[in-house]
Amino acid sequence: MDLVLAVLFQLVYVIANLALISLGLAIIFGMMRVINLAHGEFLMVGGYTVVVATNAGVNIWIAMLILAPLVVGVMGVIVERLLIRWLYGRMVDTLLATWGLSLLLIGLVTSIFGASTATTISPPLGTIRIGEYSASGYELFLIGVTIVLFIAVYMVLKLTKLGLVARGTMQNAEMSSALGVSTSRIYMITFGLGAAVTGLAGGLLAPVTGVLPTIGATYIAKAFITVISGGASILAGTATGSVLLGGINGVFSFLAGPTLGEVALLVAAIVLLRLMPRGITGRFFRKSL
Repeated sequence: MDLVLAVLFQLVYVIANLALISLGLAIIFGMMRVINLAHGEFLMVGGYTVVVATNAGVNIWIAMLILAPLVVGVMGVIVERLLIRWLYGRMVDTLLATWGLSLLLIGLVTSIFGASTATTISPPLGTIRIGEYSASGYELFLIGVTIVLFIAVYMVLKLTKLGLVARGTMQNAEMSSALGVSTSRIYMITFGLGAAVTGLAGGLLAPVTGVLPTIGATYIAKAFITVISGGASILAGTATGSVLLGGINGVFSFLAGPTLGEVALLVAAIVLLRLMPRGITGRFFRKSL
C-alpha cells in the first residue's frame, strides 16, 4: 500500500509540475500566438528572484508568491513594450527575437551569479505522514498551488471583463479596436499576466530544482510540447496535455529511470500530434477555455 501511495503521489506531482511550468506559456503562445523562446529564462529569473530575496532576509513565502511574479511580470511588460509589440503576426520574427532575448538573459545572469554552481534554497515545509507513508509537504503544496492557479486563471479569463476583452482581442483585434478597445494595452496586460504566471512557477520550483543560468533549457521543451499537444484551448489543453504526457513521463521514470521517462514523453507527444495534428482539444473539449 505504501508503494502504491508513493507512486500515485509522485505521478500527480509530475503532472502538476508539468502543468505549472506550461501555464504561462499557454497564455503567451497558446492565446497570443507569440513563440516565446525566452519562456525558460522567465522561469529562471523567477527562481533567482526568490534566491536573491531570501538571501536579503525576505520571507520565502513573500519572495515566492509576491516578488517572483511581480518582478517577472514587470519584466514581461517591458519586453512586450520594447520588443514584442512590433512583431505580432510575425511568428518567425518573434521566434528569433525571443531567442536573442533568451541568450541575453542567460548572459546577464551568468555574469552576475556565475555559470557552473546551482544556487539552492531549502523547501519551507517538512515531511507529512499519512499512516506509514511519508511525503514531501512542499511537493504537496505545489500540487495544491497548481490547482488553485488554474482555477484563478480560469476565473479571470471567463468571469471578468478583462478576460472577456482579452480573449476577444486575441481572436479578432480589428473588431475589438473598432469597438473602442485599446488593443495595444490589452496585449501588454495579457503578455504581462503570462510572464507573471511564469515567474510564479519559477519561484515556486526554485526550492525543488535549484537555480542556475541555463536551467531554462530543462523547462522550455516540456512546456512547448505540453501546450502544443494540448491544442487550441488554453486551460483545458494545458491540463489534459499535462495529465497525459506527465502521466507517461512519471510511469516510465518510475519503471526505467528519468532519462527514459523524458524519452517516453517526447515519443508520446510525437505520436499524439501525428494522430491529432490540432492537439487534444482540436478533437475533444473544443468549446472549452
